[in-house]
Amino acid sequence: MTQARPVLVVEDTPSLQTIYRSVLVAAGYSVVVAGTAADGLAAFRAQTPAIVLLDLILPDRDGMTLMRDILAENPFACIIVMTANSTVSRAVEAMRAGAFDFLVKPFEEDRFLSSVKAASDELRDSAARDAAPRRRAAQAPADRSVFIGSSEVMARIHRTIGSVARSMATVFVTGESGTGKELAAVAVHARSSRATGPFIALNCGAIPPDLLESEVFGHMKGSFTGAISDKPGAAAAADGGTLFLDEICEMALPLQTKLLRFLQTSTIQPVGSTRPRKVNVRIICATNRDPMDYVRRGLFREDLFYRLYVVPIHMPPLRERGADVIEVAEAALARFSAEEGKDFSGLSDATRAFLLAQDWPGNVRQLLNVIRNLVVLNEGGLVTPEMLPAGMATNTLPLDLTDRLAVSPLTAHPRTLAQIERQAIEAALARNDSSVPATARELDISPSTLYRKLEAWGIKRR
Repeated sequence: MTQARPVLVVEDTPSLQTIYRSVLVAAGYSVVVAGTAADGLAAFRAQTPAIVLLDLILPDRDGMTLMRDILAENPFACIIVMTANSTVSRAVEAMRAGAFDFLVKPFEEDRFLSSVKAASDELRDSAARDAAPRRRAAQAPADRSVFIGSSEVMARIHRTIGSVARSMATVFVTGESGTGKELAAVAVHARSSRATGPFIALNCGAIPPDLLESEVFGHMKGSFTGAISDKPGAAAAADGGTLFLDEICEMALPLQTKLLRFLQTSTIQPVGSTRPRKVNVRIICATNRDPMDYVRRGLFREDLFYRLYVVPIHMPPLRERGADVIEVAEAALARFSAEEGKDFSGLSDATRAFLLAQDWPGNVRQLLNVIRNLVVLNEGGLVTPEMLPAGMATNTLPLDLTDRLAVSPLTAHPRTLAQIERQAIEAALARNDSSVPATARELDISPSTLYRKLEAWGIKRR
């Protein structure tokens, strides 16, 4: 059955017009075709289509300008831009300007129809809701159910999440450790049409490189030593939902090539399998590194970077969020007090001033640890600076590491820097029961870096 309103195709090449029309009609859509920007705008005003397939290179006018005109008349129109490989950067620009998805020519029929279906599903879901409240929610300066903090920088993040959540665009979250990058990914997923689907998070830096491909794409029984049964990977588990790839810059180059192929074809091929499988997954990735620096150094594929870096979201460090520090601290104090059965009446003025003066190198995660510490070690009442952990006097290192180094024997006998580094890592491994991910978190280094050092030293890992 065809839908009430047609799909508008704005494409100036007659042969492609014919192909797109025939594929869409066979899939049950009614179609209107235009060959110029002027005809496209006229058809949009006459037919009021909700889905527009738009070529960015048109003979009479730039496709980006036409897209802006269409969105000005109907902000909820789903525009899927089409572009050649040489103009992928224009497609990325279009996504940031409000496009729903983009297709790089030549694209496969399945990818084409998947994008149109996703747009159709989004329109169906939004029709079940009241459009006015939906727009207000997207433009709200803050959503306290997702993040705590009312600073302007957080308000901008909420607006970006509200805008990008309804699209198919990949989201690239950057920021220091402890700033809430995974929370941002969860927020995008929760406000999207995929909210009822799975949200699968995978830390690319916490998995040994030789096992990462299996974790992402799965493996078949017997495909390698230890593969005692078939295992679906994270991409398959996220089918119909969102796959969150944390520490994406730690992914090895060979696997980056396979990830790029996955993004281009929406197919996965488990290790040891000869048959690819289609999945419908939205990708959100994150890193605490400088991704452009990794690209310049040849550690991250440039084509993959631009495929992923469509809508960037930068999570600011806590030291740049002003009074958000107090809001986060008060909310944490209330939550931890309830969990521990304690009765705290709030933060004293001196405590507020002290918290605001800190640099917070560990960001929100560090602040939460501080509040948890004082709740556990004190009985209640008004929180004064004396209740805070003593290690806060030194804020150039995470609190727990600062305390340990203050009494560390490392400086008792001079050694080479390499010896000091190895001793510090071995001591941290002992404290964390030889767990590489836990040790890496404590030392604030990448797990993949730690794996390489341990392999070089011949130290047993897990």
